[in-house]
Amino acid sequence: MDEAKIKKEVAQKVQNACIQAAREGFQEASMSGLCTEGAAEAAISAIQRLDLDDLLDDTTSK
Repeated sequence: MDEAKIKKEVAQKVQNACIQAAREGFQEASMSGLCTEGAAEAAISAIQRLDLDDLLDDTTSK
């Protein structure tokens, strides 16, 4: 696999993980009774807690 494809694959994996983390964080916060602004902050926090090393290890081990 060439370097451009690897970079794109890594970027897509990070993007997908961020989207999933944000959705889950927002949903959990909303279900806990937080307002929309609080739920949005929880979604951002979920993205910040992503384990990037784990994402990269999973991508580069292919």
